[in-house]
Amino acid sequence: MRTTRALAVSAAAVAAVGLAAPMAVAWNTPSNIVATPSVIARGGQLTVTVDGCPRGGTMTSPAFPQARLSPLLGSRNESASGTATINQDARPGSYDITVNCEGTGPLTRPAAFTVIGGVRGGLGGSSTVGATPTDMAIGGGLVAAAAVGGGVFWMRRRSERHI
Repeated sequence: MRTTRALAVSAAAVAAVGLAAPMAVAWNTPSNIVATPSVIARGGQLTVTVDGCPRGGTMTSPAFPQARLSPLLGSRNESASGTATINQDARPGSYDITVNCEGTGPLTRPAAFTVIGGVRGGLGGSSTVGATPTDMAIGGGLVAAAAVGGGVFWMRRRSERHI
């Protein structure tokens, strides 16, 4: 009877350790890649934070050169963080980030951030050159209204002199 009880206790202990081991390994794998800001212009600085990366590592993307991830001391999720500068020649669109933490395999977050095209300074933020047909119609309408208003004003003043 004692042998059966001892065997049952050992089987329960092995099962508990067997179930807990994958969870312990999963805790030290990178997860939850967060890029801020999520929309950025060329030449801007992007901050990336990764949970489950206690010893740091590297991050890469087609939009920026490889950058270092440094451990965040005292973080509850064993996080690492790093900054990268977006290439000046990066094309507008969504980009993935691949993280390689020391001691673990790579993790990729698809469409982690979006690069937007630059704006022309001094033109009110527009990126088109010249007047559009809508601009021409509005301008023409304003000129016509001013001409009609001026004509009416001139005709009324002229008729007041004769009285």
